[in-house]
Amino acid sequence: MEIRKNEIIPLGYGKYYRSDKIVGLEPIGEERGPARRTYVYVEGRSEPVIASRTEGTILRDLVMSREEAEASVAFDLMERILHEMEKVGPILRRSIREETGLDLDDIAARIRRLLSREEEGEELDQGALFG
Repeated sequence: MEIRKNEIIPLGYGKYYRSDKIVGLEPIGEERGPARRTYVYVEGRSEPVIASRTEGTILRDLVMSREEAEASVAFDLMERILHEMEKVGPILRRSIREETGLDLDDIAARIRRLLSREEEGEELDQGALFG
């Protein structure tokens, strides 16, 4: 496995570091959550940076091609959208569905399926996501 040099790696929520400066990744065990998933050890820092992305996702960004990295950014956006959608209460969800036909519950379920497949490394059937 070869680390891509001089690439900027997103750690989530506006944190970015150069790929060749990241020296270690450690999953957070206790108090792990959407904004606390991985300790990232960066050259020149005594304390790890707390990343909102999983260690596997960060590692893939460290070693993947530009196209793969762009897909990863799209997955991160979907994670963020899902996180924000989960804040919408049931009454507002129902109102949105009745007035616009937009079913936030269905969209959230599809995003969850997509993200779980991505974490497991499964091949994705794009037709199932939009059908």
